[in-house]
Amino acid sequence: MEQTLEGTIIYGDDFEPVNGSLTVEDGIIKDIEERKIVPKTIIAPCFVNAHTHIGDSVIKDPPYMPLEELVQPPDGLKHRVLRETLYSELVDSMKATIADMIKTGTCAFADFREGGITGVLALKDAIGSQDINASIFGRPVDTSMDYLDHCNGTGVSSTSDLDSILIRELARLTRQKNKTFAIHAGEKDASDILPAIELEPDFLIHLTHAGKKELRAVADAGIPVIVCARSNFFTGSGFPPVQKMLDEGIMVAAGTDNVMFNSPGMFQEMEFLAKTNLRDDRQVFKFCTLNGAKILGIDKELGYIKKGKKAKLMVLNRNSDNLYGTKNPVGSLVRRARPDDIIKIT
Repeated sequence: MEQTLEGTIIYGDDFEPVNGSLTVEDGIIKDIEERKIVPKTIIAPCFVNAHTHIGDSVIKDPPYMPLEELVQPPDGLKHRVLRETLYSELVDSMKATIADMIKTGTCAFADFREGGITGVLALKDAIGSQDINASIFGRPVDTSMDYLDHCNGTGVSSTSDLDSILIRELARLTRQKNKTFAIHAGEKDASDILPAIELEPDFLIHLTHAGKKELRAVADAGIPVIVCARSNFFTGSGFPPVQKMLDEGIMVAAGTDNVMFNSPGMFQEMEFLAKTNLRDDRQVFKFCTLNGAKILGIDKELGYIKKGKKAKLMVLNRNSDNLYGTKNPVGSLVRRARPDDIIKIT
């Protein structure tokens, strides 16, 4: 089945606005034609949310408390709640969050899934037939690593939260199975960043407290970083030094982190990141689309608009009350657009 979309297309890996039409056939972008039109829509690639904890859907809006009391394993509030939550309730809560992500323009996400093999399978049950690309990074319960055969790899908390022998074994076994190893670092302070780099992870999360020495070490190791600006602000961790990361040549993507702090909405993440941290609209949009796709290894199909890519697109009403009169489509997407501006998702 063929369909044609017309409007301002946010085109290519440099996200250049181009007026014209785009033809989709069997879910693939077959043709893009630049021509003079009066654009009524903005056609953009869907988001890649590069870091989530959607198991936290069972504990939305927790009380205000220090970060360690909220999320530190094994007895932070979230971990206690997860242990006490029925499997069916966990699945239903995650299912609703996934549906919300799809409706608000996200076509792919990466989740650090607690609970060992049971947690991984719960997320798979929650995804079901929903049309979204999911990268699932499990973690062990006690020392069991059987989750690895059912997901994309391992995603663990700080090196300070786990026995050093166990975490090295996790990294070794994950690589032995040709899967991805990722880890949080630098969220509370800088002390766990260099130990995390020594594990040679495929990517790092946060680096909120990274200084010049740590950022240079990350850059020298060629490790990408996923930042979670809204989450870090909520927990009082501060702001990730995004511009300094870019100055060092580090690839940066963005995620929304814990659902108990934030909705998984990438419009909110973009606006917050652009207005508080990095006043570069195209770079921020890249964090939320192409860079996430590259880090997760799905950029051959997703992350930007080009002939031959999957047609994972959001069409926004350029004449909505919110977007009416926009002269800078990328700037409006990043700093102003909302889910209610979306009129179609393909």
